[in-house]
Amino acid sequence: MTEKDPLSEVRERIDKIDIDLQQLISERAECAAKVAEIKNKQGESGHFYRPEREAQVLHAVKDRNIGPLDDNAIAGIFREIMAACLALEKPLKIAFLGPEGTYTHSAALKHFGHLFEKESVGSIEEVFRLVEADGADFGVVPVENSTEGMINHTLDLLMQSSLSISGEVELRIRHNLISSESELANIKRVYSHQQSLAQCRLWLDKYLPTAQRIATNSNAEAVQLAHEHKHAAAIAGIQASELYDVPVLKSDIEDEPDNTTRFVVIGKHQSPPSGNDRTSLLVFAHNRPGSLFGLLGPLAKRNISMSNIESRPSRKGVWEYVFFMDIDGHRDDENVRAAIEEMEQASAMVTILGAYPKAVI
Repeated sequence: MTEKDPLSEVRERIDKIDIDLQQLISERAECAAKVAEIKNKQGESGHFYRPEREAQVLHAVKDRNIGPLDDNAIAGIFREIMAACLALEKPLKIAFLGPEGTYTHSAALKHFGHLFEKESVGSIEEVFRLVEADGADFGVVPVENSTEGMINHTLDLLMQSSLSISGEVELRIRHNLISSESELANIKRVYSHQQSLAQCRLWLDKYLPTAQRIATNSNAEAVQLAHEHKHAAAIAGIQASELYDVPVLKSDIEDEPDNTTRFVVIGKHQSPPSGNDRTSLLVFAHNRPGSLFGLLGPLAKRNISMSNIESRPSRKGVWEYVFFMDIDGHRDDENVRAAIEEMEQASAMVTILGAYPKAVI
């Protein structure tokens, strides 16, 4: 009697698990379709995406994870399963700063999975306009970078728009020098978005000090230009390199190793509490002594953490400013609601830009 090959035994076990997984995924999809059917009968229309529900599911997935896959890997798998189930009914249409291959595109994929309808546009303004005009269900725009700070252009558009923030994505930014050239010495021009050029300033000063730095509308556009011109390179992510078939010459050239960009999801949907939320506020303050203290005091009194505050000219008068604030908790939480009401008494106006689940993966 011959002994069974141990590798064959493991492979047979994997095949059996795959069959069980496929059956369970199909059952999950049937349940998701049933949910949509019930909602249709109850009069709900449009998309069935619920960011608070997805956040709760992903937190539960991470909480019960026992390895060997890490938390983000297992949550990413479930994200794609949920996206596939949602697409059975009606795929979401997502607007983002294009062309495909930008970091904003990567952020949209991370948050919504790979099965949404892509609406690639040429500017952040166009993302807002498309969602406002119902040309897309949601939009994804960058709002903050750990190295360069807040993205003022996005803040200004949030001031003007009636859209709400309904989610956020945090994306680790790994910059690559992408070029058809095989040697650094051959590169005379470097294309990239101005933010990426700034985030790789020290590396460029050291290794390409004489190369011309040319700002582009997006990193994906930069890769296309580098592909079209000799002695040129682009700074972009690996996705753009693969999408436009231009090789990576040098990897991880960002000056800060933990370089991360925060993106927000904008839409007309108001997210109910998920249990782990953030609320973004726009506060017009009176130009008088102690006005900022009057805004922060209600938060401190209720032990509400503020993760970000940024001032911008209000454009309503000389030396009048508006403050953007991100605070922990949901607008419907009792302590957050009470703090906002007290802030309204101390300021000219408080606008809630959105209350939404914190980034999960």
